[in-house]
Amino acid sequence: MEVMLSMNRIEEARAFLAGCLRRAPVEESPELSKRLGVRVWLKLEMLQVTGSFKVRGAFWKLSRLTEAERRAGIATCSAGNHGKGIAWASRLLGLIPMIYVPRSVDPAKHSAMVALGADVVVSEFDGYDDTEVWAREETAHSGKVFISAFDDEDIIAGNGGTLALEVLEDVPDARGFLLPVGGGGLSAGFSFVVKERLPAATIVGCQLEASPGLNVSLDSGHAVTRLPAIETAAGGLEGGLGEKPFEILRTRIERVALITEEEILQAVRWMLEAHQYLIEPSAAAPVAACLTGKAGRFDAPIAVVLSGRNVALPTLRRILG
Repeated sequence: MEVMLSMNRIEEARAFLAGCLRRAPVEESPELSKRLGVRVWLKLEMLQVTGSFKVRGAFWKLSRLTEAERRAGIATCSAGNHGKGIAWASRLLGLIPMIYVPRSVDPAKHSAMVALGADVVVSEFDGYDDTEVWAREETAHSGKVFISAFDDEDIIAGNGGTLALEVLEDVPDARGFLLPVGGGGLSAGFSFVVKERLPAATIVGCQLEASPGLNVSLDSGHAVTRLPAIETAAGGLEGGLGEKPFEILRTRIERVALITEEEILQAVRWMLEAHQYLIEPSAAAPVAACLTGKAGRFDAPIAVVLSGRNVALPTLRRILG
Protein backbone atom coordinates (compact mmCIF):
# COMPACT_ATOMS: atom_id res chain seq x y z
CA MET A 1 0.00 0.00 0.00
CA GLU A 2 1.35 3.42 -0.96
CA VAL A 3 1.07 6.06 1.74
CA MET A 4 1.00 9.65 0.44
CA LEU A 5 2.82 11.32 3.30
CA SER A 6 5.65 13.81 3.06
CA MET A 7 7.47 16.38 5.17
CA ASN A 8 5.95 19.10 2.97
CA ARG A 9 2.46 17.87 3.83
CA ILE A 10 3.29 17.85 7.54
CA GLU A 11 4.81 21.32 7.41
CA GLU A 12 1.69 22.55 5.62
CA ALA A 13 -0.45 21.11 8.40
CA ARG A 14 1.67 22.84 11.02
CA ALA A 15 1.41 26.18 9.25
CA PHE A 16 -2.38 25.89 9.20
CA LEU A 17 -2.63 24.91 12.86
CA ALA A 18 -0.20 27.57 14.11
CA GLY A 19 -2.10 30.12 16.14
CA CYS A 20 -5.26 27.98 16.22
CA LEU A 21 -4.11 25.45 18.81
CA ARG A 22 -1.88 25.52 21.86
CA ARG A 23 1.78 24.67 21.72
CA ALA A 24 1.96 22.43 24.75
CA PRO A 25 5.17 22.85 26.79
CA VAL A 26 7.75 20.23 27.71
CA GLU A 27 8.83 19.56 31.27
CA GLU A 28 11.61 17.42 32.67
CA SER A 29 10.69 14.59 35.01
CA PRO A 30 13.40 14.37 37.70
CA GLU A 31 12.15 11.03 39.03
CA LEU A 32 11.95 9.36 35.61
CA SER A 33 15.34 10.83 34.71
CA LYS A 34 16.77 9.23 37.84
CA ARG A 35 15.14 5.88 37.10
CA LEU A 36 16.27 5.69 33.47
CA GLY A 37 19.69 7.27 33.90
CA VAL A 38 19.09 9.87 31.18
CA ARG A 39 17.13 13.11 31.08
CA VAL A 40 13.43 12.40 30.50
CA TRP A 41 11.23 15.14 29.06
CA LEU A 42 7.43 15.09 29.09
CA LYS A 43 5.49 16.62 26.20
CA LEU A 44 2.39 17.92 27.98
CA GLU A 45 -0.02 17.47 25.08
CA MET A 46 -2.84 16.78 27.51
CA LEU A 47 -2.95 20.59 27.87
CA GLN A 48 -4.17 20.90 24.27
CA VAL A 49 -7.46 22.76 23.72
CA THR A 50 -9.62 19.62 23.68
CA GLY A 51 -7.49 17.78 26.23
CA SER A 52 -5.88 15.63 23.53
CA PHE A 53 -3.58 15.71 20.49
CA LYS A 54 -6.44 14.41 18.33
CA VAL A 55 -7.72 17.90 17.55
CA ARG A 56 -4.60 18.50 15.43
CA GLY A 57 -5.46 15.95 12.77
CA ALA A 58 -9.19 16.57 13.03
CA PHE A 59 -8.92 20.31 12.37
CA TRP A 60 -6.40 19.86 9.55
CA LYS A 61 -8.50 17.15 7.88
CA LEU A 62 -11.74 19.13 8.03
CA SER A 63 -10.03 22.23 6.66
CA ARG A 64 -9.22 20.28 3.49
CA LEU A 65 -12.76 19.13 2.72
CA THR A 66 -14.19 20.21 -0.61
CA GLU A 67 -17.41 22.19 -0.77
CA ALA A 68 -19.19 19.09 -2.08
CA GLU A 69 -17.92 17.05 0.88
CA ARG A 70 -19.10 19.69 3.32
CA ARG A 71 -22.57 19.65 1.76
CA ALA A 72 -22.71 15.86 1.96
CA GLY A 73 -21.92 15.98 5.68
CA ILE A 74 -19.27 14.18 7.69
CA ALA A 75 -19.23 11.15 9.94
CA THR A 76 -16.58 9.43 11.98
CA CYS A 77 -16.00 6.72 14.57
CA SER A 78 -14.16 7.45 17.78
CA ALA A 79 -13.30 6.08 21.19
CA GLY A 80 -13.67 9.68 22.33
CA ASN A 81 -10.76 12.05 21.72
CA HIS A 82 -10.89 12.02 17.92
CA GLY A 83 -14.62 12.64 18.10
CA LYS A 84 -14.09 15.52 20.49
CA GLY A 85 -11.50 16.99 18.11
CA ILE A 86 -13.86 16.59 15.15
CA ALA A 87 -16.68 18.23 17.12
CA TRP A 88 -14.46 21.15 18.18
CA ALA A 89 -13.18 21.78 14.67
CA SER A 90 -16.65 21.31 13.14
CA ARG A 91 -18.09 24.02 15.33
CA LEU A 92 -15.46 26.46 14.05
CA LEU A 93 -16.12 25.44 10.45
CA GLY A 94 -19.92 25.48 10.64
CA LEU A 95 -20.38 21.70 10.36
CA ILE A 96 -22.44 19.24 12.39
CA PRO A 97 -20.65 15.88 12.49
CA MET A 98 -22.17 12.45 13.08
CA ILE A 99 -19.93 10.63 15.57
CA TYR A 100 -20.30 6.92 16.24
CA VAL A 101 -18.87 5.72 19.55
CA PRO A 102 -18.58 2.35 21.31
CA ARG A 103 -21.00 1.53 24.10
CA SER A 104 -18.00 1.66 26.45
CA VAL A 105 -17.11 5.27 25.58
CA ASP A 106 -15.86 7.35 28.51
CA PRO A 107 -18.79 9.46 29.76
CA ALA A 108 -16.68 12.62 29.94
CA LYS A 109 -15.74 12.31 26.27
CA HIS A 110 -19.33 11.55 25.27
CA SER A 111 -20.65 14.59 27.13
CA ALA A 112 -17.99 16.83 25.61
CA MET A 113 -18.88 15.81 22.04
CA VAL A 114 -22.56 16.49 22.66
CA ALA A 115 -21.78 19.85 24.28
CA LEU A 116 -19.80 20.85 21.18
CA GLY A 117 -22.86 20.28 19.00
CA ALA A 118 -22.12 16.87 17.47
CA ASP A 119 -24.72 14.19 16.77
CA VAL A 120 -23.36 11.30 18.83
CA VAL A 121 -24.59 7.77 18.15
CA VAL A 122 -23.74 5.05 20.68
CA SER A 123 -23.30 1.61 19.16
CA GLU A 124 -24.36 -1.72 20.64
CA PHE A 125 -20.69 -2.81 20.69
CA ASP A 126 -18.16 -2.39 23.49
CA GLY A 127 -15.13 -2.45 21.19
CA TYR A 128 -13.88 0.18 18.77
CA ASP A 129 -13.31 -2.15 15.80
CA ASP A 130 -16.85 -3.52 15.70
CA THR A 131 -18.22 -0.02 16.13
CA GLU A 132 -16.19 1.29 13.21
CA VAL A 133 -17.40 -1.46 10.87
CA TRP A 134 -20.98 -0.55 11.76
CA ALA A 135 -20.26 3.19 11.48
CA ARG A 136 -18.82 2.79 7.97
CA GLU A 137 -21.89 0.81 6.89
CA GLU A 138 -24.22 3.47 8.28
CA THR A 139 -22.20 6.23 6.65
CA ALA A 140 -22.28 4.51 3.26
CA HIS A 141 -26.08 4.43 3.44
CA SER A 142 -26.32 8.10 4.43
CA GLY A 143 -23.93 9.41 1.78
CA LYS A 144 -21.85 11.28 4.34
CA VAL A 145 -18.05 11.46 4.12
CA PHE A 146 -16.40 9.08 6.58
CA ILE A 147 -13.28 10.40 8.32
CA SER A 148 -11.00 7.79 9.84
CA ALA A 149 -9.56 8.44 13.28
CA PHE A 150 -6.12 7.20 12.19
CA ASP A 151 -6.04 5.52 8.77
CA ASP A 152 -5.72 8.74 6.77
CA GLU A 153 -2.66 10.70 5.62
CA ASP A 154 -4.05 14.07 6.73
CA ILE A 155 -4.92 12.72 10.17
CA ILE A 156 -1.44 11.17 10.45
CA ALA A 157 0.25 14.39 9.31
CA GLY A 158 -1.77 16.59 11.65
CA ASN A 159 -1.65 14.36 14.72
CA GLY A 160 1.77 12.78 14.96
CA GLY A 161 3.58 14.83 12.34
CA THR A 162 2.99 18.31 13.74
CA LEU A 163 3.50 17.07 17.29
CA ALA A 164 6.89 15.58 16.40
CA LEU A 165 8.08 18.84 14.84
CA GLU A 166 7.43 20.62 18.13
CA VAL A 167 9.13 17.97 20.25
CA LEU A 168 12.25 17.98 18.08
CA GLU A 169 12.48 21.77 18.40
CA ASP A 170 11.81 21.85 22.15
CA VAL A 171 14.03 18.88 23.08
CA PRO A 172 16.77 18.96 20.41
CA ASP A 173 19.04 16.53 22.25
CA ALA A 174 16.38 13.80 22.59
CA ARG A 175 17.25 10.57 20.81
CA GLY A 176 14.56 8.32 22.26
CA PHE A 177 10.81 8.80 21.98
CA LEU A 178 7.99 7.00 23.80
CA LEU A 179 4.48 7.09 22.33
CA PRO A 180 1.11 5.49 23.09
CA VAL A 181 -0.16 3.35 20.20
CA GLY A 182 -3.79 2.65 19.36
CA GLY A 183 -4.80 2.80 15.73
CA GLY A 184 -1.46 4.37 14.87
CA GLY A 185 -2.27 7.92 13.76
CA LEU A 186 -0.05 9.55 16.39
CA SER A 187 2.83 7.08 16.27
CA ALA A 188 2.94 6.89 12.46
CA GLY A 189 3.17 10.64 11.91
CA PHE A 190 5.57 11.09 14.80
CA SER A 191 7.92 8.32 13.70
CA PHE A 192 7.85 9.54 10.10
CA VAL A 193 9.16 12.96 11.13
CA VAL A 194 11.67 11.68 13.66
CA LYS A 195 13.23 9.17 11.29
CA GLU A 196 13.48 11.82 8.56
CA ARG A 197 15.39 14.10 10.94
CA LEU A 198 17.12 11.56 13.21
CA PRO A 199 17.48 8.19 11.45
CA ALA A 200 19.30 6.62 14.42
CA ALA A 201 16.71 7.64 17.00
CA THR A 202 14.91 4.99 19.06
CA ILE A 203 11.11 4.98 18.96
CA VAL A 204 9.17 2.87 21.44
CA GLY A 205 5.50 2.13 20.87
CA CYS A 206 3.57 1.56 24.11
CA GLN A 207 0.30 -0.33 24.04
CA LEU A 208 -2.03 -2.58 25.95
CA GLU A 209 -0.78 -6.11 26.51
CA ALA A 210 -4.39 -7.30 26.11
CA SER A 211 -4.89 -5.48 22.77
CA PRO A 212 -1.47 -5.38 21.06
CA GLY A 213 -2.43 -4.28 17.56
CA LEU A 214 1.02 -2.96 16.65
CA ASN A 215 2.86 -5.93 18.10
CA VAL A 216 0.79 -8.58 16.32
CA SER A 217 0.94 -6.58 13.09
CA LEU A 218 4.74 -6.46 13.20
CA ASP A 219 4.88 -10.19 13.98
CA SER A 220 2.53 -11.08 11.11
CA GLY A 221 4.03 -8.69 8.56
CA HIS A 222 0.71 -6.97 7.78
CA ALA A 223 -1.74 -4.67 9.51
CA VAL A 224 -4.03 -6.51 11.89
CA THR A 225 -6.93 -4.11 11.71
CA ARG A 226 -9.38 -5.89 14.02
CA LEU A 227 -8.93 -7.41 17.46
CA PRO A 228 -11.45 -8.79 19.96
CA ALA A 229 -12.96 -6.16 22.22
CA ILE A 230 -11.58 -5.96 25.75
CA GLU A 231 -12.69 -4.18 28.89
CA THR A 232 -10.23 -1.38 29.64
CA ALA A 233 -10.06 2.14 31.01
CA ALA A 234 -7.65 2.94 28.17
CA GLY A 235 -10.19 2.95 25.35
CA GLY A 236 -7.90 4.90 23.02
CA LEU A 237 -5.45 1.98 22.94
CA GLU A 238 -8.01 -0.77 22.31
CA GLY A 239 -8.42 -2.35 18.87
CA GLY A 240 -6.44 -3.03 15.71
CA LEU A 241 -3.88 -1.00 13.78
CA GLY A 242 -4.60 1.02 10.64
CA GLU A 243 -3.15 -0.14 7.33
CA LYS A 244 -1.54 3.18 6.48
CA PRO A 245 0.01 3.63 9.93
CA PHE A 246 1.41 0.11 9.69
CA GLU A 247 3.19 0.85 6.42
CA ILE A 248 4.96 3.73 8.15
CA LEU A 249 5.59 2.08 11.50
CA ARG A 250 6.89 -1.29 10.30
CA THR A 251 10.29 0.19 9.38
CA ARG A 252 10.47 2.89 12.05
CA ILE A 253 9.53 1.35 15.41
CA GLU A 254 12.44 -0.21 17.31
CA ARG A 255 10.59 -1.54 20.35
CA VAL A 256 7.09 -2.31 21.53
CA ALA A 257 6.35 -2.09 25.26
CA LEU A 258 3.31 -4.13 26.29
CA ILE A 259 1.63 -2.65 29.35
CA THR A 260 -0.94 -4.27 31.61
CA GLU A 261 -4.12 -2.59 32.76
CA GLU A 262 -2.90 -2.29 36.35
CA GLU A 263 0.43 -0.81 35.22
CA ILE A 264 -1.46 1.85 33.27
CA LEU A 265 -3.66 2.73 36.24
CA GLN A 266 -0.60 2.88 38.47
CA ALA A 267 1.02 5.29 36.02
CA VAL A 268 -2.04 7.58 36.20
CA ARG A 269 -1.71 7.61 39.99
CA TRP A 270 2.05 8.18 39.77
CA MET A 271 1.65 11.21 37.50
CA LEU A 272 -0.76 12.79 39.98
CA GLU A 273 1.59 12.14 42.87
CA ALA A 274 4.90 12.99 41.18
CA HIS A 275 3.85 15.81 38.82
CA GLN A 276 0.33 16.80 39.92
CA TYR A 277 -0.92 16.26 36.36
CA LEU A 278 -4.04 14.34 35.46
CA ILE A 279 -3.58 12.17 32.39
CA GLU A 280 -6.08 9.69 31.00
CA PRO A 281 -5.28 5.96 31.05
CA SER A 282 -4.53 5.84 27.31
CA ALA A 283 -1.89 8.52 27.81
CA ALA A 284 -0.29 6.67 30.72
CA ALA A 285 1.15 3.76 28.72
CA PRO A 286 4.51 5.48 27.98
CA VAL A 287 4.84 6.52 31.63
CA ALA A 288 4.13 2.94 32.68
CA ALA A 289 6.80 1.75 30.25
CA CYS A 290 9.31 3.98 32.05
CA LEU A 291 8.20 3.00 35.55
CA THR A 292 8.28 -0.73 34.82
CA GLY A 293 11.49 -0.77 32.78
CA LYS A 294 9.62 -2.10 29.75
CA ALA A 295 10.77 0.91 27.71
CA GLY A 296 14.28 -0.55 27.66
CA ARG A 297 17.61 1.21 28.08
CA PHE A 298 18.64 4.56 26.61
CA ASP A 299 21.99 6.26 26.19
CA ALA A 300 20.67 9.76 25.48
CA PRO A 301 17.77 11.97 26.60
CA ILE A 302 14.25 10.85 25.75
CA ALA A 303 10.88 12.52 25.22
CA VAL A 304 7.63 10.99 26.47
CA VAL A 305 4.36 12.09 24.85
CA LEU A 306 1.48 12.57 27.30
CA SER A 307 -1.34 12.46 24.80
CA GLY A 308 -4.50 13.37 26.72
CA ARG A 309 -6.32 14.15 29.96
CA ASN A 310 -9.98 13.32 29.24
CA VAL A 311 -11.28 10.94 31.86
CA ALA A 312 -14.65 10.81 33.62
CA LEU A 313 -14.82 11.46 37.35
CA PRO A 314 -16.25 7.99 38.18
CA THR A 315 -13.36 6.40 36.28
CA LEU A 316 -10.86 8.56 38.11
CA ARG A 317 -12.41 7.65 41.45
CA ARG A 318 -12.08 3.98 40.57
CA ILE A 319 -8.43 4.45 39.60
CA LEU A 320 -7.62 6.32 42.80
CA GLY A 321 -9.73 4.16 45.06
